[in-house]
Amino acid sequence: MLNQSTAAKKAKTLAEALPYIKRFFDKTIVIKYGGNAMTDEHLKECFAKDVVLLKLVGMNPVVVHGGGPQINEMLDKLGKKGEFIQGMRVTDEETMDVVEMVLGGQVNKEIVNLINRHGGKAVGLTGQDGNFIHAHKLLIADKDDATKMIDIGQVGEISAIDPSIINFLDTGDFIPVVAPIGVGADGETYNINADVVAGKLAEILNAEKLILLTNTPGVLDKNGELLTGLTPRQIDDMVADGTLSGGMLPKISSALDAARSGVKAVHIIDGRVEHALLLEVLTDEGVGTLIKAK
Repeated sequence: MLNQSTAAKKAKTLAEALPYIKRFFDKTIVIKYGGNAMTDEHLKECFAKDVVLLKLVGMNPVVVHGGGPQINEMLDKLGKKGEFIQGMRVTDEETMDVVEMVLGGQVNKEIVNLINRHGGKAVGLTGQDGNFIHAHKLLIADKDDATKMIDIGQVGEISAIDPSIINFLDTGDFIPVVAPIGVGADGETYNINADVVAGKLAEILNAEKLILLTNTPGVLDKNGELLTGLTPRQIDDMVADGTLSGGMLPKISSALDAARSGVKAVHIIDGRVEHALLLEVLTDEGVGTLIKAK
């Protein structure tokens, strides 16, 4: 039996959630799922329960997942070392085969099963399904020579996203779970950064929120202090002065593009916190960095 103090805290939390449930009813929330939340068994359960609850109270969650640790594990088994340039995985033909097998098969199906076990109706997709995510080869600029472009293999840049399959699933109260694999004009497959897919999908779906789960508390300043309520201009300044770098760059770039393209709020949150998703969406304080559209 609850004591009076514990009961009061639970009642306060439930009451605090009500205005957010009303505000975000029938709104689309795109969630990039990655980091420890994908590998820690308890956090995986928390995430699945959170997604199902958001759906049950009338929101439309769309999950886009990564799978970097799982890809690295499989590459290690094959005696192949993963390589990254500017936060992007170098993807030769052999690595692409591993990416398709791990992301489109193992990881995607595990997330779908996890959500379904907790009462949701999840459906797994890759960009190949229904010609959903169109892509072309990504070339990245050499940091030391801006005139030189680096070819990192079968890494894709999004040409277009057809939202019809997501909209169709939404009408049946399904929860889409998307693996970030795109398809080219000639049927070739491309590995696309999951943060990039989540950001572009949030734009195309005119999402209310884009939430990026990560292994940090959010965006930190040079002293390691958490920042929130940031504007795109402040983020630009932090990239320019080197405060933000490495693997955070694709995440920040996607967040900025989404914020500038009509997504009302972008959140970078700590996926290592239990029920981080619910805390960010349904409470006053949240658990990460909010990037405002303006």
